[in-house]
Amino acid sequence: MKTIAAQPFDFRFDPAHTALIVIDMQRDFIEPGGFGATLGNDVSLLKKIVPTVARLLAAFRGAGLPIIHTRECHRSDLSDCPPAKRNRGNPSLRIGDPGPMGRILIAGEPGADIVPELAARAGEIVLDKPGKGAFYGTPLSSILADQGITHLVLAGVTTEVCVQTTMREANDRGFECLLAEDATESYFPEFKKATLDMIRAQGAIVGWTATVGQIEKALRP
Repeated sequence: MKTIAAQPFDFRFDPAHTALIVIDMQRDFIEPGGFGATLGNDVSLLKKIVPTVARLLAAFRGAGLPIIHTRECHRSDLSDCPPAKRNRGNPSLRIGDPGPMGRILIAGEPGADIVPELAARAGEIVLDKPGKGAFYGTPLSSILADQGITHLVLAGVTTEVCVQTTMREANDRGFECLLAEDATESYFPEFKKATLDMIRAQGAIVGWTATVGQIEKALRP
């Protein structure tokens, strides 16, 4: 077992049963001109964590541990995108509409892809998800079960939406979860802070949080 100096107390894990999930580090959310920017958001807030997420990926790659990347996107016919989701946000540019990086959040379009700096490498899983959480409508549960995973480290965007939803889904399924504090971000800094507080409240009711530096230290041989 190894230990990460986390909040609200140490996070103990067996690397042989631990995986990293990097959530939705996609061009449409992070790059200028993408879907996130069309909603009036300052995407530079998300862009700034790219180097930190890269460090976290390097730590897991160096340790030979499993890595899963997710992308929030939909089928081209929108059959997996309910109207309740598509009709929210900017009424002039919705999911599936033509945008600066191709059709918004459609699988296979440039904007739905992961930013080049964080691209998946051979052997890493890339999972397309139609919802906010990574378990909904995906084979994530069976992927983790097949690999004997019991502990998850999470990173990505946005903290209070897709990251928190995935972490809560994982917690309900019995996984022990840790969120990398400086490898996750929100368009709204106050939302990120509130999410971190909620996750680790009441004795890690949803999970733990730690910095990438603390995670790197625990993963070193």
